[in-house]
Amino acid sequence: MSRPAAASAQAGGGAPVQAAELEHYLHAHLPLSRAMGVSVVAVAAHCIELRAPLGPNINHHETVFGGSASALAILAAWSLLHVRLRAAGIGARLVIQRNAMEYEQPITGEFHARSCLEHPEAWRRFTAMLARRGKARIRVSAVLEYQGRRVGALAGEFVALRGAPGGDIGQRGTAVRASPERA
Repeated sequence: MSRPAAASAQAGGGAPVQAAELEHYLHAHLPLSRAMGVSVVAVAAHCIELRAPLGPNINHHETVFGGSASALAILAAWSLLHVRLRAAGIGARLVIQRNAMEYEQPITGEFHARSCLEHPEAWRRFTAMLARRGKARIRVSAVLEYQGRRVGALAGEFVALRGAPGGDIGQRGTAVRASPERA
């Protein structure tokens, strides 16, 4: 797995987000992330990597519950967009509209989800539409990995609503509002 190189991200315009800030925000505003034992491995301008242990995510087959795998992938994709919006100085509510998940192999231990911005031109169109119309959609993917091997993938579509009350990581890493919701 190619790892994001930086522990923080700044896409331009706003303050960079540190891994510890993002993890605190997720745990404070999305209790499921805390219950799952999610930790932020890396935050970079174009990639986010999260991980979760087997223990709180185990099913009756002693593998990772599919809902936990999907949740970690969605959290990685949502976090990538959240961090990029914040770094660009754009205040918006970010919600998932739809997703599809592929489960390729059982996971029997700590697992990772990595979401990277694959098409920078899509990001430019997304932010331009958000500025122009106050609402924009973007497709984002995430890959699940176990022991360095791909074991699943998420394809998601997210919607941003400009100016709506949304989550942001406040000054000095203080979480101020929750925003991940279903559209």
